[in-house]
Amino acid sequence: MTTPPRSPRLLVLSTVVLVVCGVALLAVPHGQEQPAPGSSPVSVTRVPSSAAAAPSVIAAPSMPRAASPSPVVPPAPPPHGEGAAGDRAIQQTLEAAWPADLPTADERELLATGRALLRADATGVGREKWPEIFPHSPAVAPAFATARFRIQAAIARQDGRPDKAVVHLVWASADRGGTFTDLRITDWYFTRTTTKGAPAWTPQPRT
Repeated sequence: MTTPPRSPRLLVLSTVVLVVCGVALLAVPHGQEQPAPGSSPVSVTRVPSSAAAAPSVIAAPSMPRAASPSPVVPPAPPPHGEGAAGDRAIQQTLEAAWPADLPTADERELLATGRALLRADATGVGREKWPEIFPHSPAVAPAFATARFRIQAAIARQDGRPDKAVVHLVWASADRGGTFTDLRITDWYFTRTTTKGAPAWTPQPRT
């Protein structure tokens, strides 16, 4: 049986396919595997040996600051504008926050002097008793009205050592413009001295 002659076009196509396959095989470097059919090509980048040997540095997260211990909070005083009815609560708050540490006689003397000093400083009444404390009186006009002045609470306590004391006062008044404000705070400091053989508490000028 005679085999029919092949088509010239089929021979040319077969030759082209063989040439392309041969070129592709020559283009692949020796020792490198070809990707599997149907898989997507993957790009591989070589890492220099020096970079690979260097240790990686990871920044540590910043630690939160240690929280400061919470202070002991005394009972809250009444709100502004409570009036004289709230003065007792303010006094109790002060006494709870700073327990008494002075003899009764010293505390009584300090409170009386501290109250008088505050009244003289705020309203000008009685400044002549302490010329060393108010050297410019009466040239300096008082800043607050006498009629609406009120001491809401006061305590006397040691100021670090037995011969030092402080009188802590909370008070209310209206300024010269007529604005009334309560829960104002003033401290008067004292030093225990001896005058003519008798100990006494001497007020210190305010700085």
